[in-house]
Amino acid sequence: GAQALWFAPLSIPLCLWAAYTDLQSLRIPNAAVLAMLAVFAVTGLFALGLADYLWRYAHFAVVLAVGFVLWALPGFGFGAGDAKFAAAIAPFVALQDASIFLLILCATTIIGFALYKIASRIPWIRRVTPNWTSWSKPNSFPWGLSLSSALILYLAIALEPVILGAYTRGPGSARARLKRDAFVSEAGPVPGFARHPLGST
Repeated sequence: GAQALWFAPLSIPLCLWAAYTDLQSLRIPNAAVLAMLAVFAVTGLFALGLADYLWRYAHFAVVLAVGFVLWALPGFGFGAGDAKFAAAIAPFVALQDASIFLLILCATTIIGFALYKIASRIPWIRRVTPNWTSWSKPNSFPWGLSLSSALILYLAIALEPVILGAYTRGPGSARARLKRDAFVSEAGPVPGFARHPLGST
């Protein structure tokens, strides 16, 4: 959760950019790949211990190698840009979460592929995206869409306990304030106690 707090603010906008450009032109800019690596290089120093931080670069190397194997497979449709972007987001995923991330990636790929094919056949969507060259290549799929969606969902899941914890824990939490308000409402006003809008004096 704490790691996701460091990673999410800058990596999620880059994911959205990569997904959009891949949808538009079936290309992920090298600038998006380099920016994603730069985000990890900086935020990882604060989010991770030194040993874990350095080990995460092995994630990059392994995924890059696997990505270029997929790129070399005929008919798979995995481009060089997809391989580089997959490698760039790999350091954001903890090794113990690799299986969970792969499940998320499978889900975003299946759902993304179905939605992409449906959208390509809807006339009004084609009209509002006249410059999207991806529509003219029916056998293609923008892998940047599924890769970006997978990382966004992974970080969102990691952030959930942090967000819920801020709501439920501590005397100053939102949940505690709601409980105090409910108690005062049921018991009636206490002499000498002036209620603040947030439940504090």
